[in-house]
Amino acid sequence: MSAPRETTRDTPNGLAVLLPFRLTPSGMSARIGPLPAAILCFVLVIAASSAWSASGSAVLSPLDVIIKWAPLLLTGFAFNIAISLLAMLLGTFAGLWLGLALLSEFRPVAAVAWFVTQVFRNAPWLVLLFFVMFLVPFQVMIFKTTIPLPDWQKATVGFALPVMANVAEVVRGAVRSIPSTQWEAAESLSFTRRQTMWLIILPQCVKRMLPPWMNIYSLVTMSTVLASIVGVSEMLTLTAQVHAAEGGRPELFAPLYGFALLCFFLYCYPINLWTAHLERRFHVH
Repeated sequence: MSAPRETTRDTPNGLAVLLPFRLTPSGMSARIGPLPAAILCFVLVIAASSAWSASGSAVLSPLDVIIKWAPLLLTGFAFNIAISLLAMLLGTFAGLWLGLALLSEFRPVAAVAWFVTQVFRNAPWLVLLFFVMFLVPFQVMIFKTTIPLPDWQKATVGFALPVMANVAEVVRGAVRSIPSTQWEAAESLSFTRRQTMWLIILPQCVKRMLPPWMNIYSLVTMSTVLASIVGVSEMLTLTAQVHAAEGGRPELFAPLYGFALLCFFLYCYPINLWTAHLERRFHVH
């Protein structure tokens, strides 16, 4: 890369103006993609922490600590993924019906659906999580049969509530975006409103709903770390426990939590790329 150069340009009034410095590339690009940049940052953190703790030979280096505890930490990360998938499944199912209720011609149903959507869509996710965790009992009894409700199940419901509201808005927006001529054509063919919705309108909405639905899933996956606040043993909780088990060494803080960050990035970034690809392919804006 060549040295910066000063250039001048004459203005209409004859005065020379100094242009800003520019770095001209010589045969190579200085741009680094997000994925290599994230891996490079993680490697630099590991290297710096290892150099800091190199004075004590009997103490494991940060890289050795991560390798030692990686199976446990990855198990916690898999738990995060399981919670996100279940929350997305429940939220999508409930959000589909809530979105259809928003489109109901019966005004009281549409009004109630609108209220529910706005409450769960605009409430902080952590507040909803606390409400579910502390208002739902830890067990229920049905016909003299006790059914336990562990914390991870209640956390899944807590994450499914905002998913439901956001999916309902996605469904409503996708249906509204279909041209009215589709409804008119279906009516001319003697289709009922229900048949038109399920057989004609919703199949056309799938392509429009898929990219925002995937964005919602990415947000849910990254938000599952909030479950650590209410005692669910997911990756962030296990990371804190590993840090405590290793004596709470300060040099382990950045590598351990950097490993958690890298895991979530490696999982969510391809989803982001796929979402952008689908938006371009389906011409969704």
